[in-house]
Amino acid sequence: MEHLVHQFEQFDDPYLRERKFDVVQVVERVIKELLGHPGRASVKAAKHTKEDSLIVVAHDLSPADTIGFKEHRFASFITDVGGATSHTAILARSMAIPAVLGLANARALIRDGEQLIVDGLRGVVIVNPDPRVLEEYRLRAEQLALEKTKLQRLKTAKAETIDGVDIQLHANIELPGDVPDALAGGAEGIGLFRTEFLFLNRGDMPDEQEQYEAYKKVVKGMGGRPVTIRTFDLGNDKDLRPETNNSDRVQTNPALGRRAIRLSLAEPKMFQTQLRAILRASKHGPIKLLIPMLAHAHEIDQTLAALAQAKSSLRGEKIAFDEHIPVGGMIEIPAAALAVGLFLRRLDFLSIGTNDLIQYTLAIDRSDEQVANLYDPLHPAVLMLIAHTLASAEKANIPVSVCGEMAGDPDLTRLFLGMGLRIFSMHPSQILKVKNRILKADTSDLAPNVRKLLRLDEPGKLRDALEKLNA
Repeated sequence: MEHLVHQFEQFDDPYLRERKFDVVQVVERVIKELLGHPGRASVKAAKHTKEDSLIVVAHDLSPADTIGFKEHRFASFITDVGGATSHTAILARSMAIPAVLGLANARALIRDGEQLIVDGLRGVVIVNPDPRVLEEYRLRAEQLALEKTKLQRLKTAKAETIDGVDIQLHANIELPGDVPDALAGGAEGIGLFRTEFLFLNRGDMPDEQEQYEAYKKVVKGMGGRPVTIRTFDLGNDKDLRPETNNSDRVQTNPALGRRAIRLSLAEPKMFQTQLRAILRASKHGPIKLLIPMLAHAHEIDQTLAALAQAKSSLRGEKIAFDEHIPVGGMIEIPAAALAVGLFLRRLDFLSIGTNDLIQYTLAIDRSDEQVANLYDPLHPAVLMLIAHTLASAEKANIPVSVCGEMAGDPDLTRLFLGMGLRIFSMHPSQILKVKNRILKADTSDLAPNVRKLLRLDEPGKLRDALEKLNA
């Protein structure tokens, strides 16, 4: 391992140089096998330690690694690299696990057995806290638990503003096992089922029957509530087979490469398998099909043609499905937001993915801790793109939701209501917090104030206006 790491350190290219950590991770897994302790995230607690009080400290954790944590009850995790809006961080929030990413040298500085406080809200890690600090954080934890208990009273309350506007609150999920959490949070449906997370740890592509069973389980579990299934958003940091690469060329920026719908259209057999499985599951309950990372009209046309082919094959086999399954598109590229008319004329609904929209608008890799401070959901350009999409969809009478991290931020709820957003989709743990804000909001009062806010282009003034809006 040391020999190989030394070779990697000689590379001039920073991306290739960082791959030395992949070598380290592989060797560590081999050693675990040799020692008889195989398995991903197979951490065992000491006799005096409960598993749910363990904190994982690592150089990096992929989304596939983090998904594996669903089988454990780790209290938290810390990484050297990554950003607060990376897929790994998003998964941590979906599991209600405090996490701090991008701490640079945490793995080297923190030792086994040390006591840590991980403040995921503020992005702070305290090593070996003194009794006074420890007591303060225990008190904070109790206050958070009390607030959570109070919010549970809102679970059955209708999401309606003071002036009688109905709001839909949906959940984002990664696995069929997340459905109980969605229902416990009071979700009225699934607004985003990230299907790629079903299979990241496998290393092979699931067949049609296996996908069908997974989609059916979610649909039946939601008991007639709508389920929006997004086709595979593979690529970037979510490779199905990261150990293989069909190209000799290294992707220096995979976020701009062949991912999501681009990959699906380039792999028609894989795409047909997923489309057929989704269509078959649609006979068990209301399903909406969502296409990620659209930028061109021809991508929609090719997707609709592929869907027609899948429908035709099922008809030929006399297999039942929803002939009128709604098809929607993700608005997460600035080009799609600016030319949204192309999509409104071709699709049944839209869903704004704010995470990638911010990344592409501001030219910031959201998994890179070195530029994480530049990731700004309240940048005037980002708000303009969201407002333009919402206004255009309203004119065309096409439903539109927001399913990115911004939808689950209670501090942005009133802003979105004033923009005209009526469908929110977020992690189940955030639903009741957002509902609490909705129940106290008046859209007739918010709308004119938000219009004034959106005319501001100075960040300081804009944030002051938002603070006033939330007062």
